[in-house]
Amino acid sequence: MTPCEPSNDCPLCPRLSAFRHEWREREPDWFNAPVPTFLPPTGEESVRLLIVGLAPGLRGANRTGRPFTGDFAGNLLYSTLVRFGFARGHYEARPDDGLELIDAAITNAVRCVPPENKPTTQEIATCRAFLGPTLSRFPNLKVIVTLGAIAHQSTVRALGGRVAAYPFRHGASAPIADLSLLSSYHCSRYNTNTGVLTEEMFLAVFREASRILQQ
Repeated sequence: MTPCEPSNDCPLCPRLSAFRHEWREREPDWFNAPVPTFLPPTGEESVRLLIVGLAPGLRGANRTGRPFTGDFAGNLLYSTLVRFGFARGHYEARPDDGLELIDAAITNAVRCVPPENKPTTQEIATCRAFLGPTLSRFPNLKVIVTLGAIAHQSTVRALGGRVAAYPFRHGASAPIADLSLLSSYHCSRYNTNTGVLTEEMFLAVFREASRILQQ
């Protein structure tokens, strides 16, 4: 049975492994390992919402060891989760800030930081060996929010669906494998600065997730 999380020295993607080791030498105090899924203190059985991102940011999760922590994308994501009751505490961009998830978990389609934030098709497919078991580890999961096209497509494939049947579109909602799959543009600085993603567009996705979970 494939584990949900890769080992700290996962060798499956040689390019990503080499990049990790390069940054371990440059920044020995950074996390510099596959970033594990961020879970609520109440454990796996409480998770009803799963957020799937692309991959750790070099100076974000790769540095801190917690998804979406330490770079711009976390500011919007965590403030939104707090707003809709999926997190509590105050996000301070570090893993010891005390912020806790509520009935939610956060993971990435690719667990290791890729050069230039661009994993290859093969690396995405290889890391799906961990994404699949992650999707199955939560017995009460109801809603998945995917951030960006790569996370969306890899999640669809991990759930046994055809990408053509579930095209990526911001704000789209579709049933798949007894779950509700919601899609959003990634909350990256580039997307928000260019207007591809506004705060209200992002809030609308999580408002819908909250509505589904309240049914």
